[in-house]
Amino acid sequence: MTVLIGLWLIALVVPLTQAEKNVVCYYGSWSSYRHGNGQFVVDRIDPLLCTHLIYSFVGVNANGTVRVLDPWLDLEDNWGLATMKKFTSLKKINTNLKTLVAVGGWNVGSETFSDVAQNAVLRARFAQDAAEFCVRHEFDGLDVDWEYPAQRDGDPMVDRDNFVHLLSDLRQELSKRGLLLTAAVAAAETSASISYNIPEISKYLDFINLMTYDLHGPWEATTGHHAALHAGPNDVTVAQQQLNVESCVMFWLAAGAPAEKLNLGVAFYGRTFTLRSASENHIGALSSGPGQGGLYSQELGFLGYNEICEKLLTDRWYFKWDEDQQVPYAFSGNQWVGFDNAESLTLKCDLVNLHGLAGAMVWSIETDDFNGRCGDKFGLLGALRAGLKNGDTITSVSATTLTKEPTTVSAGTMTTTETSTAVSSTAASSEFNCSVTGFFRDPMDSAKFYYCDDLTRHDFHCPFGTYFDITILACDWASNVQC
Repeated sequence: MTVLIGLWLIALVVPLTQAEKNVVCYYGSWSSYRHGNGQFVVDRIDPLLCTHLIYSFVGVNANGTVRVLDPWLDLEDNWGLATMKKFTSLKKINTNLKTLVAVGGWNVGSETFSDVAQNAVLRARFAQDAAEFCVRHEFDGLDVDWEYPAQRDGDPMVDRDNFVHLLSDLRQELSKRGLLLTAAVAAAETSASISYNIPEISKYLDFINLMTYDLHGPWEATTGHHAALHAGPNDVTVAQQQLNVESCVMFWLAAGAPAEKLNLGVAFYGRTFTLRSASENHIGALSSGPGQGGLYSQELGFLGYNEICEKLLTDRWYFKWDEDQQVPYAFSGNQWVGFDNAESLTLKCDLVNLHGLAGAMVWSIETDDFNGRCGDKFGLLGALRAGLKNGDTITSVSATTLTKEPTTVSAGTMTTTETSTAVSSTAASSEFNCSVTGFFRDPMDSAKFYYCDDLTRHDFHCPFGTYFDITILACDWASNVQC
């Protein structure tokens, strides 16, 4: 098969001076049970890549106390794995890191939250027990993930107001102990307007994690990107035009949420569909239900980014970029997935920076390419940090682009034409030393290149299958580069 590529983007090194933005990383502890290259235990977390780490999940009991959902995994009692203790101990490596514990989640449901929130005695007990739980297990705060007030099994008549009361009680108890209070919230107007009094909940929260993903999915009859940046041509109704990241952010800002408290949620996974016809594979194509589960996650309708990028490398999957919605998708036979990559995350970071948001939130780090099988380890997290300008230098997509004649590449697969990503200068294997300012290719590895700022070296690595072409200062297919 042949693939045509018409545009390459130049990576420029840009020095930074601005304040660090939030990079809030959720960790799904159940990934400890995954097999092979999908297993992700706490020891795999790089505590230097996130400003906040959130342990997911604990639950809430009917009597208003915190419920540990997996005692053997979470705790050290009875020869348990002590995952929570290992998680909070990451602060010994990064003393600026904050660790929180999330209560709730989709599987916990809404009914118990609703019952506790409408009873003043139970609310007070929950606030106190949650605060004491954080202190006992050395968490720096609590993240409330009630999905969702006034929806599902809750009480639609009172949940919206009682959520405010619950947060107020939590704020009082947590503040006594110097702890943070955050919440993960539905992002789209159609859902958020039902569940939240946005000005009131904003008073009590240190920051708000917008779940700007799962806006479409295999529960619908046609394919749709679950985290599109903009509305697309298929979005013709008012409700459809709200189901994109930009619209969600603008709604929350207009509804009274302070920009400096909003973290834009990004998904390190894709939503998958089974196409009715393999020949109809565009956004908006007819779907017969969820796509096949992944090798590691084994969940219908879901693929982690690590699973997606491995499929793009090894199987006959075809990559597409949607210009209208500024996101990628891929398909193979009757399987279809919409997801984020480094390029689309960079564009979402532009939205964060444009509106002065607090930063970004990640769901979730265990589905990043943490093994580096498709490029640098934690490639998406690295792209996110770069886009938010958290670090000494970033690799950014310049407004200046280099247009080439379309290049024909013989390949069974194709990955996205991403910009190269920066890595630590201590990670380089060669002994290259800077003497003058400029870009230089590693003499021993054509996929590596450096930017020298006088005597300071910044290290980069091209995406898989490409080399750095010193004549055009860009990564190109290896067959096109003279080394």
